[in-house]
Amino acid sequence: MRILITGSNGLLGQKIVNQLKHKNIDYLATSIGENRNSKCSNYCSLDITNQTKINVLVSEYSPTHIINTAAITNVDFCEDNIELCQKVNVKAVQYLFDVSKNNNIHFVHLSTDFVFDGQNGPYKETDQTNPLSVYAKSKVNSELILQNDNYTNWSILRTIIVYGEGENLSRSNIVLWAKSALKNGKPLTIVDDQFRSPTWADDLAWACIQTAKLNAIGIYHISGPKIFSIYDLVCEIADYYGADKELIKPIKSKTLNQKAKRPPKTGFILNKAIKELNFKPITLKQSLKYIS
Repeated sequence: MRILITGSNGLLGQKIVNQLKHKNIDYLATSIGENRNSKCSNYCSLDITNQTKINVLVSEYSPTHIINTAAITNVDFCEDNIELCQKVNVKAVQYLFDVSKNNNIHFVHLSTDFVFDGQNGPYKETDQTNPLSVYAKSKVNSELILQNDNYTNWSILRTIIVYGEGENLSRSNIVLWAKSALKNGKPLTIVDDQFRSPTWADDLAWACIQTAKLNAIGIYHISGPKIFSIYDLVCEIADYYGADKELIKPIKSKTLNQKAKRPPKTGFILNKAIKELNFKPITLKQSLKYIS
């Protein structure tokens, strides 16, 4: 196995690299700009919106698998930057998929629970998508690139609220953000009418590598095992770290006036991933002991 990773400076990308190193699996990590993961020893800067550079790099490295973790995931930013969202989240996926198809490479693509409208969660892989935002539509369109092609050597891993620790991350995540704010005694207003299954980044990285190892085909739902309201999620973080829950005040989503519409309740039915990938996600509480 020779695995090319896109978006390796992100949280998930860093976790994949670290696990591949531990397993002694050959990899090439790529992201925009300099390498931000001190544990990563095989890195190359790559702009995935440049088809020529993708093709040259793949020709030079000859991967057996590509794991695409790169995306613009800030849903409100996407509402104001539709062309850039389309370029990174859709067109670049087409380039990566084309080079995979032309070289018989197994392509693993990361997607999101936001492909659903949140009216009937939790969801299984075969449920109908109905995106509510520019970001969500871009992820559905990226999935359709794979689903509508006659090349079948691919897998899509949909996931939900990925959290964990990484180096020099450009974005925080809800667990680190809430832990830091509560530790510093900052009051938090948290929505209590959105429901998600938070996903430990290490579990998701394991699933990405396992999918590649098995050359698994099709769509898999990968998330934590429990659905929380965002408010209850933050309360559980407070409980674990002994913070004052009086700092946490519930509010309704509509009061935030967010640009992008969010699905009210997602969550995943994990039976397929458990059966076919032997996926065994740990609970939020179990994962917190690994977060310093």
